[in-house]
Amino acid sequence: MSRPWPLPDKPWIMHQTWNDLLFAHWPIPVELLRPLLPPQLPIDTFNGSAWIGVVPFHMSGVRARGTPSLPYFSAFPEINLRTYVSINGKPGVYFFSLDAFHRAAVESARFAFHLPYLYAHIEVQVRDLHTVHYKSIRKDKRAKQGDFIGVYRPTSEIWLASPGTLDYWLTERYCLYCVDRRGKVFRGEIDHQPWPLQSAEASIEVNTLAQSFGIELPNIIPILHFSKKIDVKIWLLDPLNLS
Repeated sequence: MSRPWPLPDKPWIMHQTWNDLLFAHWPIPVELLRPLLPPQLPIDTFNGSAWIGVVPFHMSGVRARGTPSLPYFSAFPEINLRTYVSINGKPGVYFFSLDAFHRAAVESARFAFHLPYLYAHIEVQVRDLHTVHYKSIRKDKRAKQGDFIGVYRPTSEIWLASPGTLDYWLTERYCLYCVDRRGKVFRGEIDHQPWPLQSAEASIEVNTLAQSFGIELPNIIPILHFSKKIDVKIWLLDPLNLS
């Protein structure tokens, strides 16, 4: 197991399966990113650099604990724009946005988890089992237009990232952090098996997710990872006392 700290001592509340996921990551100077995050959140770095991730995938098997998956609510695509923060020795994810093609999921996640979910029209086609054609067009007036159009696929056999490597640092994170309107910081725990990673290639035609938040990505080839499928358990948010 890659999990770096024990499971929460309370039951998980939601199960999700994430499918055909791409991690696309770009390094970015900390000083450029710092003004864009809540000041309460310390930016996590690898070799002195912060990182921005664009992560498209599609969900299935979404259900609350003890309930079956319901047809309308259990499967939909999502793409998120993220960076990384760490509090009290627990490295986690901070989301700038999570675009989803499911209006009810967008509004419920904004309310229950204080997460910046946005509505987008998303099309996903998986061809030849592994080649993913992904198109996300934001349709939410709560944020500037941020779109993603690309094709990606794995290029290697499955492998597990080793602790201490950049691959591990970018992917093996078992919590998220968010801040509510009053400035209160919350941590949300998640759990899954170690990521079954594959090296990947991608042809990205449009990627304005970062620009919609004033982030200019460097003009370099991103670091790419693919994962076919992983099951995830999610816990309720815990408020943190940082004073």
